[in-house]
Amino acid sequence: MNAARLDPASIEIIRRRIEAIAEEMQGIMLRSAVSPIVREANDASASLFLPDGTVLAQSVSLPLLLGCLVPAVERLSRAFPVETMRPGDIYLMNDPYDGGTHIPDVSLLAPVFADGQVIALSATILHHQDMGGLSPGSVPTNATEIYQEGLRLPPLQWAREGVVDPQLMRIVACNIRTADAFEWDLNAQISACRTGAARMEELAGKHGAPALTAMLRELVRLAEAATRAAIRAIPDGTWHYADVVDNDGVDLDRPVPIKVAVTIADDTLTIDFTGSSPQVRGPVNAAPAGVMAGAFFALRAVTGPDIPNNGGCFRPLRLVLPEGSVVNPRPPAAVNARTATVKVLTNAILGALAQALPDRIPAANSGVSCIVSIGGRRPDGSSYVVTEVVAGGSGGSVFGPGVNGISTDVSNTMNQPAEVLECDAPLRVHRVGVRRGSGGAGRNPGGCGIQREYEVLHGPLTLSFRGERHLNAPRGSQGGAPGQVAEAYILRHNGSREEIRSKISTVLQTGDRLVMGTAGAGGWGELP
Repeated sequence: MNAARLDPASIEIIRRRIEAIAEEMQGIMLRSAVSPIVREANDASASLFLPDGTVLAQSVSLPLLLGCLVPAVERLSRAFPVETMRPGDIYLMNDPYDGGTHIPDVSLLAPVFADGQVIALSATILHHQDMGGLSPGSVPTNATEIYQEGLRLPPLQWAREGVVDPQLMRIVACNIRTADAFEWDLNAQISACRTGAARMEELAGKHGAPALTAMLRELVRLAEAATRAAIRAIPDGTWHYADVVDNDGVDLDRPVPIKVAVTIADDTLTIDFTGSSPQVRGPVNAAPAGVMAGAFFALRAVTGPDIPNNGGCFRPLRLVLPEGSVVNPRPPAAVNARTATVKVLTNAILGALAQALPDRIPAANSGVSCIVSIGGRRPDGSSYVVTEVVAGGSGGSVFGPGVNGISTDVSNTMNQPAEVLECDAPLRVHRVGVRRGSGGAGRNPGGCGIQREYEVLHGPLTLSFRGERHLNAPRGSQGGAPGQVAEAYILRHNGSREEIRSKISTVLQTGDRLVMGTAGAGGWGELP
């Protein structure tokens, strides 16, 4: 179909329809998964793609996972070309050095058929509660190589024409602590992918595959054109910003610098991380997939929400990721704690853009998506793993104060209710609340962080604590003050106190308490 003859109203209807399909896929995962990291924290995402790997529509979920699906789908499509796919096939992978992001995030892909041809791809990504490795939850802060972080899955065909290969499930089950939960959550992903494929096939049946494909490609073209126009509206120039990750989880006294140069040249945005830290011993190295997700978020943040959220938006973006650096490590570097780095580098990109757009970019958010992963064995011998994602504050802006206790930028996870944590692990939650006064002062102050306190009722259990902004405060903007740094410590049952310097892997005994307060965000504007 000639793009010039496409009906704009029909194209907009198709846009809304495919966005609704992505949302339906997302809802299936959240309702069907059993792990609290998904059913409560919503740590999963869904997208639709063209056969060439171009994003068509994304669920309203985690920008980090949505961005990471892009290279995963591209890698799976290379391993299994669309012309070899059959109805009912399912493909998956999680290898951070082969298109993935970190080992707990498993990506799935299902083809969409019409008239015997693949016309689209249905994909999901979900954070699985455990994938093996040194510690429950597969996020050991003391890992120094990828082999300690869990089971890596290269691009695999999980199901062939609707039939799952049982041998693959046996291999996975032998290597992880919570095999039943993995299989259940994976089935939630498969169901979401198959539903997405079925809905797209219905759409092709209604409009005809050629007409639908033409409209989908036109949506991508329109998004690219609108994004380039939005970039042109930003002044040309290059802006620099530097930030720092507290430490790598292994060398606790050594900060990890992040440097970025953001260049606007006509309708192109280039983000260059030259000068950032070389790759480090600990697991804060970020595979390129995560860095791409941060860059995608920053690009969408400054180009406006009205543009269709598809692969056309990303075509004006250029990334420079020095090989062997913390944003593009060489194997076998550990990468499980890459969220801290991605959030800091996303703040750095926005900090650079704030120099060009001071009234549109908020002050630095808390930069923290603190991950608390706890695991052990129940009295009956069964294993449990619980992961909690604890938010901080969002930065103040020209539009008003920041928000307390909210997931910011690339994250969009929900807190887990105390009652859920107490049901899933031998814990008592003594305190949940806002960390008053932690937001930076300013005409519009930054949002405050969160307080949490947990008591172990039955130990021993293993704790992996991945915090950030314990040593480096989120900056204010336009004269606003920085936010307060995070803090965390363990009160041992014998009365001793053990400070946590941002990250730790340790063992908690009965009666021990974990006490934490996440960082507040920067304030915006000078006080009157």
